[in-house]
Amino acid sequence: MSTHSEQLRITEIFFSLQGEARTMGYPTVFIRLTGCPLRCQYCDTAYAFTGGEWLDFNAILEMVGKYKAKYVTVTGGEPLAQKNCKVLLKMLCDSDYEVSLETSGAISVAGIDSRVSKVMDIKTPGSGEVEKNLAENIELLSGKDQVKFVICDEPDYLWARDMLAEHQMADRFEVLFSPSHEELGAEVLADWILRDQLAVRLQIQLHKYLWGNAPGR
Repeated sequence: MSTHSEQLRITEIFFSLQGEARTMGYPTVFIRLTGCPLRCQYCDTAYAFTGGEWLDFNAILEMVGKYKAKYVTVTGGEPLAQKNCKVLLKMLCDSDYEVSLETSGAISVAGIDSRVSKVMDIKTPGSGEVEKNLAENIELLSGKDQVKFVICDEPDYLWARDMLAEHQMADRFEVLFSPSHEELGAEVLADWILRDQLAVRLQIQLHKYLWGNAPGR
């Protein structure tokens, strides 16, 4: 019988279109891990804070393998809150999937398999969790990684703009500015980006326009 040292607590494994980041629009298997130490005010996955089912690595890989997918995204919650997440990421890479990790950046990304594309969501003041950001995580990112800012209002935008300049992010990796869904109009954020000539990508969450906030989509 497997012990929790050989397992992960999983909220859901589902097949959908990637709604964000570099592989937006591609069919992707999502592995949503249970648990998160943050409570962002705009969170749309609070159902993943608790519950879930303990699954061993082989069971997870078997479920992923049922889909003819090239891309796999490990998400949460905050997936790195479970230490075995890094083991799963390596196993997925070894199985020849293109693997991405969606993380808040509140937990160190050190030691993650170099084949994994990290998508780090730096928390703005509007999230209510800005103090949880680990500044050292920014230095651990490479050119294959991405940083995302969810923008709630103009003060958030100005804060993110300053972070972009302070850490010279646009020269080091791709940066995504995303409007907080139903809180800031995408066209407003687009105008700010153009006004300031920022070298960032405007990101709109594709899955929300297709299916709303339905779990498992």
